[in-house]
Parts: sequence; C-alpha cells; structure tokens
Amino acid sequence: MLWGVACAAGGRTWEDDLTTDSRLERITDEDVPADAPEAGEPPRRRRIAARSVTGAAFLLVLVALVAPAEFARLSPGAFVRVPIEGVAGVALVLVLPARARRWAAGTAGAVLGLLLVLKVLDIGFDAVLVRPFDLVLDWPLLGPAVEFVKESSGPAGAVAAVVVAVVLAVGVVVLTALSTLRLSGVAVRHRRPASSAAGVLGTVWLACAVLGAQFVHGVPVASRSAAVLAYDHARQVRTSLNDRKEFAKAAAVDRFRDTPPDRLLTGLRGKDVVLAFVESYGRSAVESPQYAPQVGAVLDQGTRRLRKAGFAARSGWLTSSTAGGGSWLAHATLLSGLWVNNQQRYRALVNSDRLTLNGAFHRADSRTVALMPAITRAWPEASFYGYDKVYDDRNLGYRGPRFSFATMPDQYTLSTLQRTELAKDDRAPVMAETALVSSHAPWASIPRPVPWERVGDGSVFNGMGKGYDAPWPAPGRIRAEYRASIEYTLNTLVSFLETYGGKDTVLVFLGDHQPAPLITGPGASRDVPITVVAKDGAVLDRISGWGWQDGLRPGRDTPVWPMSAFRDRFLTAFGG
Repeated sequence: MLWGVACAAGGRTWEDDLTTDSRLERITDEDVPADAPEAGEPPRRRRIAARSVTGAAFLLVLVALVAPAEFARLSPGAFVRVPIEGVAGVALVLVLPARARRWAAGTAGAVLGLLLVLKVLDIGFDAVLVRPFDLVLDWPLLGPAVEFVKESSGPAGAVAAVVVAVVLAVGVVVLTALSTLRLSGVAVRHRRPASSAAGVLGTVWLACAVLGAQFVHGVPVASRSAAVLAYDHARQVRTSLNDRKEFAKAAAVDRFRDTPPDRLLTGLRGKDVVLAFVESYGRSAVESPQYAPQVGAVLDQGTRRLRKAGFAARSGWLTSSTAGGGSWLAHATLLSGLWVNNQQRYRALVNSDRLTLNGAFHRADSRTVALMPAITRAWPEASFYGYDKVYDDRNLGYRGPRFSFATMPDQYTLSTLQRTELAKDDRAPVMAETALVSSHAPWASIPRPVPWERVGDGSVFNGMGKGYDAPWPAPGRIRAEYRASIEYTLNTLVSFLETYGGKDTVLVFLGDHQPAPLITGPGASRDVPITVVAKDGAVLDRISGWGWQDGLRPGRDTPVWPMSAFRDRFLTAFGG
C-alpha cells in the first residue's frame, strides 16, 4: 500500500511488531512478520531478504497503480505520482478486521493485477494501433498479431511469444495479489506510521489535484489512473456491445444497392482500373520533416515523369479507419463505404450483401481480380468482394526470396498483374485491386528495382531478401528504412505506368493507414494520401469538383474525407 507502507516499515525490527500504540497485540501465525528470524538463520540476512521482498511488492503495486496506459507517456517521471487508490487502500486495511482485510487485500490485488495486464495491452495497442485495447472486440486481433510475429520472426518466435505472454499475464495477477497481501500486513503491523503517512499523502494528493501538478505532460502527480482505467474500459464494453446494432443501422442505408448495371461506372467503361493500397503510406510520409523532403521529391519527380508519359494526376486525403495495422479494415472501409474499424464490423460486412466497388465493376461487366501477396492461406472473404480471380502467395508463382514480412516485392506483384491479366488480347476491361506490401513493418529488407523485362518468376531477386527471420532495423535506422520502403513502392508505381500504362489505364493508389507512432511520432492524424492517375482527360474531369491537388502530392489544405465516403463519391462521379 505504497508510500505509506514504505515509510511505515522503514527501520523497524520484527520485535517492534509485537506492539502497536504501546499495547501488547496478539499475533497469529498469519500475522507473524515475514522478516521474523527462523532457528539457525542469521537474523540480519533474514531481515534484508524480507525487506527486499517487501520493496519489490511495493514497486509492483506502485507500477500497477500509476503507470500510464499510453506508450508516448512512458518515462521515469510518469511514475513519480501519488495514487489515491493506494492511499485509500491503506486507510481501508487499517480499519478492517483480520479476516476481512486478507480477503479485501487479496481480491484488490488480483483485480489490480488484471488491470495491469489490461494496461500493458493498452500500451501495446497504443504503440501499434494508436488506440486502447477493446475488451469486447479486439480479441480476434491477437491472432493476426501472432501471425505477424510468425512472419517476421519465424514459427519458433511466435510460439515463444505466446507462451511468454500467457505465463507473464498469469504471473502478474498472482504476484500482484501476493504483493497487496504482504503490504496490507506491513501496514497493520505499523499502524501508527501507516496512518500518518496515509493522511499526509492524501493531503499531498489533494493539493496536487487542485494545482494540476505534472512532471510529465498529460500525466498528473495526483494519480487516479487505475480507477479511470477501470471506468473507461467498463464504459467501452457497453459501447462495444451496442456496436453491432449501430453498424447494422448504417449498413441498411445503401443508395447504390439497386442501381441498374447500365448506370454504374459509365465514365470508366472500357478502362482498366488498378486500385493499389500502399502499406503504411500515411500523411506523415508526405508532411513530416524527417520524411517529406525525400518522399516529396519522389512524388514531384513522379509527377513530372508521368506528365512526360502523357498522364495527369490529382491527389487528396482520406482519414483511415485504422492506424498502425489492420489493413483489411481500411480496405473494407474504402470498398464498402462503411466505417469498418473493428473485427466485429468486418465479419458482419463480409457476411452481408453490401455492394462494394469491386462488385460495382463486376456488375458493369469488368473482370475483377485481386492480387494479395500477403495472403498465404484460404481467404473466404474473397467471395464477398466479388472477384473473378484471386492471386495470392500460393498461386502468384513467385520463385524469389522473402523480404522480411513481404512475401515478394511490389514490382513482382505488378509485373504479374501485367503478364496474367492486362497483356491479354480480346479480354474484358479489368478492375484489379492489389495490396503492395514492400513497405510493411518491420522494414528490415527492401528490394531493389530491376528492369521490368527481367522480373520473370522473381528469381532475379535472389540474394536481395533476408527472409522472415530478418531482424528489425536498429532504432537509429528504422525511420530511414521506412522512408526508403515508401520511396521504393512509389517509384515502382510510377515506373509501372511509364512501362505498361496506356490511354485506357486508370490507377488509383492510396495508403491503407499511417504507420505506428514509432514512425510517425505521437499525435499523428489518421490521414492517408490518395491519387487518381489517367491519360484520358475525361477521367480527371469527372473529379474536378473534388478540390484535389494536381499531381501525385496532395496539398496541405486539400479537403480530407472519411475513407468510408470514397465509394459513394467515386460511384457518383463516374456513374451514368
């Protein structure tokens, strides 16, 4: 029970525990001081060991009570706080009888341990997905997390990570319960100093709360973070339980559900439309000072290169439904016109008859294909999107090395699209969706471009990749590697259009989400760039009212739409 207990226990010997308030107190076996010497054991060594255990218990409970739940606020100064829950806990154990005290301390410790596990999950989700863990909706995301560890560190690393996580979670709950039991016993055995310390710390807490004292920005010295954490997650549980109903209400509204096929996408009839999601390509890559000079130069040079090849482009911003990860949620949001920001909404969507952009092109007599190099097993959702053909890791025919998480380079993915679909004669127009994953974390292995005619089956890339067991880049290099991966993919898209693009080619490329705060820094938006490129001026004329910036780089003041708004705006702009 924290500072009061620590202050109370300092400098006492076990004989002093026999009296409180100058009275002889009956000592039961359960109340015998942990540092009481055993026969034959040196008392000094015993006292040192006991005090060390008490100190460790104090530190564990303190961390559980005051540690911030946001990754960006973790710093030594964030732990110099006075937790009101600890002060109240000391006061409570001092007035409860022995049996009730033990039950209350053990139960409170177990709950505090669960809250600490939840806080760790919050920190992890904040570091990767820029939001806290959802107790109702986020359990399915642990599977993809394990899959990511497997793909980036190997099967043994994934198994080890799961085992360690489970053992630590159980251990934290048990150890926190034992710690509060031990500290409650110390408080009772040192009743007078514990009472005084609790009173002083309560006064300090109140003063700091009134003054708003902080050692770390956004982390008040007067802490009530454990109580707030429990309250916020309890409130989120109620919201999440109602989320299915809210999503169903939104999904019931679809202005294009009954649109006749001959009025869908009339402005793109006869066009090959390639929709490319660029992994982790966010607003920070375009505007952050540590990336913008190089990435901006690639975009500006790409604009000039494409203009020379006869293409024009317009670019804007979309706000993604996710950040740091969960690419499939962003894909579903853009294609369905619904805000899909959790796995429950995603499952509900793919089990519905919602018209997607892919489905609209299919109705308009385009051949719809998907190139998904990161999919390595059966993908039942493909039938919902309405693809005529799905190319994934199992049938893309790649014979080269892995590049960390990426199963193949983006250049190979686009080359396969050209070879298997776009180069065919006497075919229907193609609508191709692809996920370009060379810019996926951990950015430990980035391909080098090769002449398009040499791509072949990908064996030309042998010797470049490092496989899925490649280590993460060093902390001082990871941001530079991220930037290099974005530059690689953007240059690859421009080169693809220069090499294979024709008068009937339309490319729409966008980021799926911002990368993790490790890359963006704290407080980054969820905006991602989106660009439409075409040779036919009539295509860009259709979106002239969108207010988008000419070229591949959106302007800082270019309008920002929710990603879920794109489907309806696109179908409206290119409809009959």
